[in-house]
Amino acid sequence: MKKGLLLGAALACVLGGASVNADASTLVYGSNDYTRINPAMDEHGEINILIFNGLTAHDGDNQVIPSLAKSWEFDEDSCTYTFHLEEGVKWHDGEDFTANDVKFTIEAIMDPDNGSENAPNYEDVEEIDVIDDYTISFKLDAPNVAFLDYMTMAVLPEHLLEGEDMQESDFFRHPIGTGPYKLTEWDEGQAIILDKNEDYFKGEPNIDEVIFKIVTDDNAKALQMDSGELDLALLTPKDAQNFTDKEGYTCYDMKTSDYRGILFNFNNDYWTENKDIIPAICYGIDREAIVQAVLLGEGMPAYGPLQRNIYNDENVEHYDYNPEKAKEILESVGCTMGDDGFYYRNGEKLGFVISVGAGDQVRVDIAQAAAQQLKEIGIDVTVEIPAQVDWGGQMAYLIGWGSPFDADDHTYKVFGTDKGANYSGYSNALVDQYLTEARQSDDPEVRKEAYAKFQEELAKDPAYAFICYIDANYVAKSSIQGIDEETIMGHHGVGIFWNITEWTIEE
Repeated sequence: MKKGLLLGAALACVLGGASVNADASTLVYGSNDYTRINPAMDEHGEINILIFNGLTAHDGDNQVIPSLAKSWEFDEDSCTYTFHLEEGVKWHDGEDFTANDVKFTIEAIMDPDNGSENAPNYEDVEEIDVIDDYTISFKLDAPNVAFLDYMTMAVLPEHLLEGEDMQESDFFRHPIGTGPYKLTEWDEGQAIILDKNEDYFKGEPNIDEVIFKIVTDDNAKALQMDSGELDLALLTPKDAQNFTDKEGYTCYDMKTSDYRGILFNFNNDYWTENKDIIPAICYGIDREAIVQAVLLGEGMPAYGPLQRNIYNDENVEHYDYNPEKAKEILESVGCTMGDDGFYYRNGEKLGFVISVGAGDQVRVDIAQAAAQQLKEIGIDVTVEIPAQVDWGGQMAYLIGWGSPFDADDHTYKVFGTDKGANYSGYSNALVDQYLTEARQSDDPEVRKEAYAKFQEELAKDPAYAFICYIDANYVAKSSIQGIDEETIMGHHGVGIFWNITEWTIEE
């Protein structure tokens, strides 16, 4: 189908209720909305992997493999990685990809003026040297065993972004990459249209066109999947189960490293005064009940951030549901039960508000279930869905994080003091020490011990009340072939498109 006719004809069919997938060359994915596509500044985005490439990539086992870099070596004496790049790779606008683009991208992320939440991944980079157009080296001031994982970062074109505002540039509404698909049209709030890159350096994709149809409401997503308007979507457990035995559909119940928990905003004065009640909150949540009632069993109780990782320590405090112990803790720090069934401290009722981002019904349901359980032990917890998240002012947030990659990912930058994704303002010197020790060694035994100490300290001084890990319940038309159901998904269930160039759509 011609680009210029897409929004006027095919997409109009989608929005009007008929399926656009008439010629088996188009895949319509039910997507959340995007305000921009900016992988350098933003932490995640399912669409990034279709448009961009990093120097490295992850395979179906989440192991590092070559991408824009065809090979590399590491010199231990100088702590330097040298990458040898693929030659002849073109940006979607026809310009040549070179090592200068790599240097530009990483330096933009490292620049504190740009405010990238990915910056902690590269804070060890001391020097970037473009040796020639297809060779680049990174000298680190300290070892970082996760560095090759972090080089999966999407590389951006210097020739289009040099001198641009890395947060506000219009480029991020019209991104140009080297990836298997090119963005051709973006109808705000409706759809993002991608055509295959016939000159893709790793081989032309099989599917001609991918439409990220914007469907922000979970119920609408399920209805549109049922009506045939969507070919693939990540649904809630409740909605996904309706497709289990439905002809023409395949359900993919995929494991993830994606956890949910209550983030406590330590920048809020409430937690300066009441941090000592957090262990009681942790004991007051019935995680298994939430997994069964909200996730319909599609997940597992959470007690820490590394449960899907080889360095998980099962021996740390799990904070298994124990309402009596929760009450003992509250009373031991001077809280007294009032006639209304809630605890009071210094004349003030004990309680707080959990904020939840709009559009994620599962997250809302988890927060409401946890709030009700905490009310039952005497803490007056309520849930709000603000129009915009106030990271600095809110009391608590139903957070989601997780990584199926190296253990450094989504621990160092999430729990480290003043790191880019530490939205709670959490700070613990021992946590910082153990996370640094773990990233600076490639000895598995050293890392295992450091991460065990990290998890133990995090359990003693919780940044979050961990609640559950969520499975990713994808539903697809059975005509789609090639989805890797064994891959462990990441935060927000991201990762299903890792091998999209191999997918096919059967007639």
